This record gives sequence, structure tokens and C-alpha cells, in this order.
Amino acid sequence: MATELPHKQAVIIGVGWAGGIIAAELAKQGFEVLGLERGEERTVDDFTMPKDELKYALDYDLMQDLSKETITMRNDEDMRALPMRQLGSFLLGSGLGGAGVHWNGVCPRFFPYDLEIRSQTIERYGEDKIPEDITLQDWGMTYEELEPYYDMFEKTLGVSGEDNEMTPPRSDDYPTPPMLETRAMKLFKATTDEMGYHPYIQPSANLSEQYTNPDGQTIEQCKYCAFCERFGCDYQAKADPLITVIPTAKETGNFEIHTHANVRSISQDGDIADGVYFIDETTKQEYFQPADIVILTAYVMNNVRLLLQSEIGEPYDSETQDGVIGKHYCYQIGAGATGMFENEKFNLYAGAGALGMRIEDYNADNFDHSDQDFLHGGVLTLGQSGNRPIATNPVPPDTKSWGSDFKQASIHYFPRTLSIGTQGASLPHRYNYLDLDPTYTDQYGDPLLRMTYNFTDQDRKLAEHQAERAAEIMENMGADIVTPNNDTEGDYDIVPYQSTHNTGGVIMGEDPETSAVNNYLQMWDCENMFVVGASAFPHNSGNNPTPTVGALAYRAAEGIEEYLNNGGGQLVSSKNSTQKA
Repeated sequence: MATELPHKQAVIIGVGWAGGIIAAELAKQGFEVLGLERGEERTVDDFTMPKDELKYALDYDLMQDLSKETITMRNDEDMRALPMRQLGSFLLGSGLGGAGVHWNGVCPRFFPYDLEIRSQTIERYGEDKIPEDITLQDWGMTYEELEPYYDMFEKTLGVSGEDNEMTPPRSDDYPTPPMLETRAMKLFKATTDEMGYHPYIQPSANLSEQYTNPDGQTIEQCKYCAFCERFGCDYQAKADPLITVIPTAKETGNFEIHTHANVRSISQDGDIADGVYFIDETTKQEYFQPADIVILTAYVMNNVRLLLQSEIGEPYDSETQDGVIGKHYCYQIGAGATGMFENEKFNLYAGAGALGMRIEDYNADNFDHSDQDFLHGGVLTLGQSGNRPIATNPVPPDTKSWGSDFKQASIHYFPRTLSIGTQGASLPHRYNYLDLDPTYTDQYGDPLLRMTYNFTDQDRKLAEHQAERAAEIMENMGADIVTPNNDTEGDYDIVPYQSTHNTGGVIMGEDPETSAVNNYLQMWDCENMFVVGASAFPHNSGNNPTPTVGALAYRAAEGIEEYLNNGGGQLVSSKNSTQKA
């Protein structure tokens, strides 16, 4: 029997970037907010020396314990899904601050094309250009509508960057100047500029200088220590929720956090959510937390799973293509090229998570796709996040993976190897989706989330194109050994790491028949529930998703305030006059 707790105006499930932003905005307006975080409490002091590559980068200290809860995965519906027993393709974070603690800090925006991808594709190329079973949808809002919220997110973080003619339009400059240019970045810049491209230093939440944001939180200058992704930043130089939005929310006196709170289901009274059931992981006691409004801001997988377990929204059916919860699961398409230089050395140990030079010439619809057999594109980046000694052992392709030859080659090429990577757009496919597994359960007997996902012909053609462009650039940079790489060769494999850029499953749009939330991320089927995060993306762009998560969170916070102040109701009129029951 669950113990009922005192009523709150708003309960937030998951306190990372999205949950932290909404908590701060609501608390500043005087609303009483409770954050439920499944993981432990964290502060910057927890990340103080030593810089432990083994603990964080290889043993995943900041990540989810898969022995208690994981997901199952299959490539297609004819396969039996099996549990992910160890972290691999992507890293599910755990703890206060969420994935915002262990991210690299790369901060590009999505393009206007992304938000109106179906309409703009048809307008320029005709509907026949869209491949069969690629179920493109517009997002239900334009870039112009979302742009002010990008600006809010960047100013909260103090993003360091520079404008470029190939990037989306901006209403204001970046809050801080771009990061330093390394020798490797200068070589990439000179080469791509000579090839007619438009290189620029990528936007970064590792800051080029000390910065105090509009809420009075200070982020320090980056030290280029190279311990960013999979690590917390003890220098307070990587903007994350622990040093920005969470302290802002706490300082109001209106925000309370309950850590080790594992939410199992969301309760409904008719079409209204009236609270959540959670287990305190330290005592195993179950509680019911009543609230006026429920805000779901966990990671993509958990957002989808909680809605399915709570039977809120209609589950997606790939056969009929009816339903919306679990629909449009997308990922990120990886490819690129590695170059080895016999007579050049680069100081690659120094770096920062978002330090890099990039081109957007082959991203979104920045190039003509008339003669291409794929849509969209991706960024091409030479990053310098820092080569750490345990995980970095570059050797030529024909080198043995053990023994003295491997050791000598690894030592020789450690300072002589550069990589150009692409993050290709992942477009939705009819048979890529999320649902509940019929066989496997978590520690409490609740069904695990099941992923059905494989690369598509669209993905493979895009990746091949990007790998070719990366190899061309690397050859022009003067590399002696150039090796293209392509993650989409063969079926998708959940074992090797690729990207923690998972999206979709609770997508936004203007039609309740084809989307789960409106452009304030308010559910069509449950008006006092907002589901915020990359789960709202109808597809994934050719850029990092976090700034778009942040922008949508600020947009959602604005809508939640309006909802609470005006006594409820749908904030957006649907395209269809009759909403789903």
C-alpha cells in the first residue's frame, strides 16, 4: 500500500537539463515544485581529483545500473529481442543532472529545414523524393518560433561560439567568444576553406572565458583538461544542470528534490493525471505523490516506458501505423575518416569535450539533393576532445590487435592520428519504434522497454556520402594513411559505442492522430501532462540534440506557467477538430 504524500503544484520526473530548466522557471514564478530523481544526489565536489579514466570512461560510474533495469533490442519484428546486458551503443545516465553531467558540451542548433522537413522537402523536390516507409513529419512549429528559446538556453549556459553563413539565423551573438584553435583544427580549417567549404569553431558549453548567466550562476573558463564526456567537471567550466538551473531552482525556496525516487507509474483520474507512484530506492517504500501537473523529463527511453506502463496515450502499431507512443524512434548516423601522418605530430592529449572545427555544408538541406539518393545530411567535424591513454590506441588497419607490433604502432601513431566524424540525420522509419517487452522485466517485475531498430537504405546512403567527403578532406589535409569508416555497414549493433543521441517516441506535432504532444510538449490525451526531452523529436537532425532539448524545455516551461495561471486547457488548437479519446 503506497503512502500518500502532501500535495504539490507540480511534480517533475527526472532532473537533468529539461527537468532542471522547468524547475528553475516554475520556481522563479513562485510555483511549488517537487523533482523526483531516480539516481543519487551529486555536487561538483564529487568529481574532484583524480581524473579517473577507468572509473568514468570505461566502468561508467555515472551511468545506469543495467542489472536493475535495461532495455531489450531487436533489428526487426521477426527477431526475439534480448536484453542489453552491458552499456554499449549509447550510455544511459543516472543521478541528479542526468546526461547533462556527462555530456561533452557541443551546442549547435537544428536547422529551419528540420522543423518543417516534410513540407520543405516536398516543396523543393516533390513528394516522390521521400523514400517508402520514411514517415517524415513537420514538428508543428517553425524555427522562427523556436529561436528565442535557443537564445535563452545559450545564455543560461554561456555558450562559446562564432556565427557562420551555413548555420541557422540568430537573433543575438553567442554569449562568449569561441574556444581556442589547435594546430589540428587550423589544418582542417585551412584545408576545408581551400576546398570551398565554410569551416568554423563549433559552439561549446566548455567556456572560453568566465561567464555569469542571467540567473546569477557563474561558469568558469575551460582548462582544456580533456575529461569531459562521461565525466563531471570539477572546474565548473562545463555548463551543466548542477551549476546552472538546479541551483537557480533551489535558491528560490520553492523547489525540493527527492533523490533515489524511482517512478513506476503515473496515475490518472479520467483524462487528467493526478500524481505519480514511486519507490524510494533506499527504503523500498512505495509512495503516491499527488500533484496538479505532471512533467515527464526523464531520458527518451524512460519517457516512453512510463507512458506505456501507465497506459497514457495510444501505443504505436507498426502494422496499421495507428498510435503515437513509441513511434519515430531515431538515432544518429555515424561515419567519417581517420588519417595518420608519418611526419606530423599533434598535441592531442590536451582538449575539451566540444573543442573542434566543423563544416555544415553537407548538413540539412544546405546542398542540393536533386541527384542524391538520400535526404538531409550531417555535420563534418574534426574534434579535439583529448586522447586519453587507456582507450586511445590508433594503429593502421592491417596491424595486429596485440603484441609488440601493436604496442609500437600505438605509441607511434598516438600523436599522429586525426579523425573527422559525421553525425548524420536519422529519419523515422515505419518499423523503427519502441514498445514494452512481452518477456523481460525489471527488478520490480515491470516490463522492460523494447527497441526495434535497424539502419535503413536512407541511413546507409547518407553515411556512404559523408564518409567519402570526410576521406576527401583528410587526403587534402596530407594524411599518409586514410581510412574511411561507416557505422551503418551491416545491421545496427547495440554493442559498440556509437552515440548517446537517442530521440523520438513521444513526438510533437499539430495533429493528435500523428503526434503525442503539441508544440508546448503538452500531451494531446492528457492536458496536465507535459513530456519534455528528445523524445519529442519527430526525427533526429545532423547535429547534437541537447540545445534543441533545452530550447523546447524553455518553451514548455512557458506553456506550463500559462496552464497553471489560466486554469488549464489545451494551449494549442489541434489540426483536427476532434481529438483522440
